[in-house]
Amino acid sequence: MKATGIIRRVDDLGRVVIPREIRRTLHIKEGDPLEIYTDREDRLILKKYSPIGELGTFAKEYAEAMTQTTDHIVCITDRDQVIAAAGSARKDYIGKTISKELEEIINGRITTKHFVKVTDEESEELYPHVVCCPILGEGDINAIGSVILLNKDDKVRMGETEWALARCAANFIGKQV
Repeated sequence: MKATGIIRRVDDLGRVVIPREIRRTLHIKEGDPLEIYTDREDRLILKKYSPIGELGTFAKEYAEAMTQTTDHIVCITDRDQVIAAAGSARKDYIGKTISKELEEIINGRITTKHFVKVTDEESEELYPHVVCCPILGEGDINAIGSVILLNKDDKVRMGETEWALARCAANFIGKQV
Protein backbone atom coordinates (compact mmCIF):
# COMPACT_ATOMS: atom_id res chain seq x y z
CA MET A 1 0.00 0.00 0.00
CA LYS A 2 1.15 3.50 -0.66
CA ALA A 3 0.12 6.59 1.26
CA THR A 4 -1.71 9.32 -0.64
CA GLY A 5 -1.39 12.01 2.02
CA ILE A 6 -5.15 12.54 1.87
CA ILE A 7 -7.12 12.35 5.13
CA ARG A 8 -10.93 12.21 5.34
CA ARG A 9 -13.24 12.13 8.36
CA VAL A 10 -16.14 9.71 8.84
CA ASP A 11 -19.46 11.59 8.96
CA ASP A 12 -22.33 10.90 11.39
CA LEU A 13 -23.81 8.32 8.96
CA GLY A 14 -20.50 6.42 8.73
CA ARG A 15 -19.64 7.67 5.24
CA VAL A 16 -16.21 8.57 3.91
CA VAL A 17 -15.71 10.54 0.71
CA ILE A 18 -13.22 9.00 -1.72
CA PRO A 19 -11.34 11.90 -3.34
CA ARG A 20 -12.00 12.58 -7.03
CA GLU A 21 -8.33 12.04 -7.97
CA ILE A 22 -8.36 8.54 -6.48
CA ARG A 23 -11.75 7.68 -8.06
CA ARG A 24 -10.46 8.85 -11.43
CA THR A 25 -7.20 6.91 -11.12
CA LEU A 26 -8.99 3.71 -10.10
CA HIS A 27 -11.86 4.19 -12.61
CA ILE A 28 -14.47 4.27 -9.84
CA LYS A 29 -17.70 5.85 -11.03
CA GLU A 30 -20.86 6.80 -9.18
CA GLY A 31 -22.84 3.65 -8.46
CA ASP A 32 -19.88 1.26 -8.80
CA PRO A 33 -19.96 -1.50 -6.17
CA LEU A 34 -17.01 -1.74 -3.77
CA GLU A 35 -16.02 -4.71 -1.62
CA ILE A 36 -14.93 -3.93 1.92
CA TYR A 37 -12.16 -5.96 3.55
CA THR A 38 -10.31 -5.71 6.86
CA ASP A 39 -6.97 -7.22 7.73
CA ARG A 40 -5.27 -8.24 10.98
CA GLU A 41 -3.55 -4.89 11.26
CA ASP A 42 -6.90 -3.01 11.54
CA ARG A 43 -6.69 -1.73 7.98
CA LEU A 44 -9.79 -1.13 5.91
CA ILE A 45 -9.43 -2.10 2.26
CA LEU A 46 -11.87 -1.07 -0.47
CA LYS A 47 -11.74 -3.00 -3.73
CA LYS A 48 -13.79 -2.38 -6.84
CA TYR A 49 -16.16 -5.33 -7.19
CA SER A 50 -16.31 -7.18 -10.49
CA PRO A 51 -19.04 -9.82 -10.82
CA ILE A 52 -17.24 -11.28 -13.85
CA GLY A 53 -13.95 -11.26 -11.94
CA GLU A 54 -15.61 -13.60 -9.44
CA LEU A 55 -16.03 -16.04 -12.32
CA GLY A 56 -12.34 -15.82 -13.32
CA THR A 57 -11.66 -19.56 -13.55
CA PHE A 58 -14.96 -20.21 -15.30
CA ALA A 59 -14.36 -17.33 -17.75
CA LYS A 60 -10.86 -18.66 -18.53
CA GLU A 61 -12.19 -22.15 -19.28
CA TYR A 62 -15.02 -20.71 -21.39
CA ALA A 63 -12.56 -18.60 -23.41
CA GLU A 64 -10.29 -21.62 -23.95
CA ALA A 65 -13.22 -23.74 -25.14
CA MET A 66 -14.26 -21.01 -27.59
CA THR A 67 -10.70 -20.72 -28.92
CA GLN A 68 -10.45 -24.50 -29.41
CA THR A 69 -13.75 -24.46 -31.31
CA THR A 70 -13.13 -21.40 -33.50
CA ASP A 71 -9.33 -20.87 -33.68
CA HIS A 72 -9.98 -17.21 -32.81
CA ILE A 73 -8.40 -15.27 -29.97
CA VAL A 74 -11.08 -14.83 -27.29
CA CYS A 75 -11.12 -12.16 -24.56
CA ILE A 76 -13.65 -11.83 -21.76
CA THR A 77 -13.65 -8.48 -19.98
CA ASP A 78 -15.38 -6.75 -17.14
CA ARG A 79 -15.88 -2.97 -17.26
CA ASP A 80 -12.21 -2.31 -16.39
CA GLN A 81 -9.89 -5.07 -17.55
CA VAL A 82 -9.47 -8.32 -19.47
CA ILE A 83 -10.50 -11.08 -17.05
CA ALA A 84 -9.78 -14.05 -19.30
CA ALA A 85 -8.09 -14.57 -22.66
CA ALA A 86 -7.30 -17.59 -24.80
CA GLY A 87 -5.47 -18.16 -28.04
CA SER A 88 -2.11 -17.21 -29.46
CA ALA A 89 -2.06 -13.68 -27.99
CA ARG A 90 -3.44 -14.58 -24.55
CA LYS A 91 -0.51 -13.07 -22.68
CA ASP A 92 -0.91 -9.76 -24.55
CA TYR A 93 -4.38 -9.23 -23.07
CA ILE A 94 -4.85 -10.93 -19.71
CA GLY A 95 -5.11 -8.47 -16.83
CA LYS A 96 -4.71 -5.37 -19.04
CA THR A 97 -6.93 -2.30 -18.68
CA ILE A 98 -9.52 -2.02 -21.44
CA SER A 99 -9.44 0.83 -23.96
CA LYS A 100 -11.74 3.87 -23.80
CA GLU A 101 -13.31 2.72 -27.09
CA LEU A 102 -14.17 -0.69 -25.64
CA GLU A 103 -15.46 0.94 -22.45
CA GLU A 104 -17.82 3.09 -24.56
CA ILE A 105 -19.02 0.01 -26.47
CA ILE A 106 -19.73 -1.80 -23.19
CA ASN A 107 -21.46 1.22 -21.63
CA GLY A 108 -23.52 1.72 -24.79
CA ARG A 109 -24.48 -1.98 -24.87
CA ILE A 110 -23.39 -2.08 -28.52
CA THR A 111 -22.65 -5.31 -30.42
CA THR A 112 -20.11 -4.54 -33.10
CA LYS A 113 -17.89 -6.19 -35.66
CA HIS A 114 -15.71 -3.28 -36.63
CA PHE A 115 -12.18 -2.95 -35.32
CA VAL A 116 -12.03 -2.41 -31.56
CA LYS A 117 -8.86 -1.69 -29.66
CA VAL A 118 -9.17 -4.03 -26.66
CA THR A 119 -6.60 -2.56 -24.26
CA ASP A 120 -5.18 0.89 -23.62
CA GLU A 121 -1.67 -0.38 -24.43
CA GLU A 122 0.08 1.57 -27.19
CA SER A 123 1.83 -1.57 -28.47
CA GLU A 124 -1.36 -3.61 -28.91
CA GLU A 125 -1.40 -5.53 -32.19
CA LEU A 126 -4.30 -4.59 -34.43
CA TYR A 127 -6.76 -7.28 -35.51
CA PRO A 128 -8.92 -6.42 -38.53
CA HIS A 129 -11.54 -9.13 -37.86
CA VAL A 130 -13.41 -8.54 -34.60
CA VAL A 131 -16.72 -9.43 -33.00
CA CYS A 132 -17.54 -7.73 -29.69
CA CYS A 133 -20.67 -8.45 -27.66
CA PRO A 134 -21.54 -6.84 -24.30
CA ILE A 135 -22.33 -9.04 -21.29
CA LEU A 136 -25.56 -8.05 -19.56
CA GLY A 137 -26.01 -9.27 -16.00
CA GLU A 138 -29.45 -10.64 -15.23
CA GLY A 139 -31.59 -7.71 -14.16
CA ASP A 140 -28.80 -5.21 -14.81
CA ILE A 141 -29.51 -2.16 -16.92
CA ASN A 142 -25.81 -1.63 -17.60
CA ALA A 143 -23.48 -4.01 -19.37
CA ILE A 144 -20.94 -5.58 -17.01
CA GLY A 145 -18.33 -6.67 -19.55
CA SER A 146 -17.82 -8.09 -23.02
CA VAL A 147 -16.92 -11.16 -25.06
CA ILE A 148 -14.52 -10.43 -27.92
CA LEU A 149 -13.36 -12.66 -30.77
CA LEU A 150 -10.27 -11.53 -32.71
CA ASN A 151 -8.56 -12.81 -35.85
CA LYS A 152 -5.99 -11.25 -38.16
CA ASP A 153 -6.08 -13.87 -40.93
CA ASP A 154 -7.49 -12.23 -44.08
CA LYS A 155 -8.79 -15.62 -45.23
CA VAL A 156 -11.07 -15.78 -42.19
CA ARG A 157 -14.18 -13.59 -42.01
CA MET A 158 -16.28 -13.08 -38.92
CA GLY A 159 -19.77 -14.16 -39.92
CA GLU A 160 -23.11 -15.09 -38.38
CA THR A 161 -21.56 -18.08 -36.62
CA GLU A 162 -19.12 -15.86 -34.70
CA TRP A 163 -21.90 -13.37 -33.93
CA ALA A 164 -24.10 -16.12 -32.56
CA LEU A 165 -21.25 -17.63 -30.58
CA ALA A 166 -20.30 -14.29 -29.00
CA ARG A 167 -23.95 -13.50 -28.14
CA CYS A 168 -24.43 -16.99 -26.70
CA ALA A 169 -21.27 -16.67 -24.57
CA ALA A 170 -22.24 -13.19 -23.36
CA ASN A 171 -25.77 -14.35 -22.46
CA PHE A 172 -24.49 -17.45 -20.66
CA ILE A 173 -21.86 -15.55 -18.67
CA GLY A 174 -24.44 -12.87 -17.84
CA LYS A 175 -26.74 -15.53 -16.36
CA GLN A 176 -23.90 -16.86 -14.19
CA VAL A 177 -23.35 -13.48 -12.55
